[in-house]
Amino acid sequence: MNPPIDKPAETSYFLSDLIGAKVIVQNKKIGKLDDLLIRENEKIPEVTHLIVSRHFGYKSLLVPFEHVADLTPDKVVLDISDIKPFEGEPEENQVLLKDHILDKKVIDLDDNDIDIVYDVKLVLRNRKLYATDVDFSKYGLLKRLGLRYVANFAYHMAEMFKKETISWAYVQPLPEKIGSFKGNVKLNILKETLPEIHPVDLADILEELSEEQRLDIFNELKTEHASDTLEEMEPRVQRSLISSLDKERVADLIDEMTPAQAADVLGVLPASDAEEILNLMEHDETEKIESLLDNAEHTICDLTTINFIRLSPDIPAAVVVADFRRLSADADVVQYLYIVEPDDKLLGVVSLAELLKAEPRTPLSEIMTTQVVYLEEGDSISDAKVKFSHYGFGALPITDTNDIIHGVVPYRDIMGLVH
Repeated sequence: MNPPIDKPAETSYFLSDLIGAKVIVQNKKIGKLDDLLIRENEKIPEVTHLIVSRHFGYKSLLVPFEHVADLTPDKVVLDISDIKPFEGEPEENQVLLKDHILDKKVIDLDDNDIDIVYDVKLVLRNRKLYATDVDFSKYGLLKRLGLRYVANFAYHMAEMFKKETISWAYVQPLPEKIGSFKGNVKLNILKETLPEIHPVDLADILEELSEEQRLDIFNELKTEHASDTLEEMEPRVQRSLISSLDKERVADLIDEMTPAQAADVLGVLPASDAEEILNLMEHDETEKIESLLDNAEHTICDLTTINFIRLSPDIPAAVVVADFRRLSADADVVQYLYIVEPDDKLLGVVSLAELLKAEPRTPLSEIMTTQVVYLEEGDSISDAKVKFSHYGFGALPITDTNDIIHGVVPYRDIMGLVH
């Protein structure tokens, strides 16, 4: 028995690309791939069997995936000597991707329609095949209509056709006795699991819901998680969601952001709404936000955050590690520790990785980097982009001619800046 051969550590497929592929045994075509059978006892279902359709009058084959020697959109090569033992049909409680999942509605917990499943993403990992996502994109629809060439062209040419998927982790288990299942694919977005979902993934999910559904779920999020999720949403969704929230709630969410992030979100709103929210905010740096919103000629100081971790050089590494949760609670930059004198003169920088690798009793002064790459107060945003691109750091400190640190600029705020 041979495992799938000549594949990278992880290879992705879409179900629609594999269905209909010719199945080869001992260099002879014996039929076509008709469906894939999955086992749903894990968060990400594993493909356990292939269903191979044969010419009229011949029984279908039910072949364990472990017998697959090669898998491409054109062909499936099986490593078996005799096909007779594999003749058979799936049992009633087994789930078939094509038969039971494709073309089913995607609905939420309240049975409201979201979209249609046009495809299923599959990933080959460690010689096993998993169903990782359901695809309800325009790209998937075109492929299902047989317009593959149009779909491929559109995928490369237009944002609207890019794949929109939801992880299988948010799909509820299907009925145990599925039979000829005619129901819908139901999203398993539960209140208890919301804190576990990364803001980027949660933003993707919320963007596909109706305004009412989106608001219901968003209102269950804690302020910090909601703020991070709001920041990741598309501008049109941000506008829609913010218009449904109390202005005080929006102000609390934007208070959690850096000046550049806050300006990005406020910048999608009508000027009157942005001004009203700014007046309600408690942000320490509202002047910087206003400067960015006004598209003024600004320097790098307009994008700095003063919420970073600054420590004395004589503190032992173990003390910092033990107290890190408290130190990082309100920080916008947590991957670096800035080592300073009492007057905030910058002495060096310690990365989080260096801190964790240090001997417990070692003082920060012995593990800090003293040759610090920094930005000066008068530097432009273009200057910052050059340094970020050249050095690859996640954040850079802003210092004056006396080496006094006045703030930190996160990489993301510069390189992803809209305004």
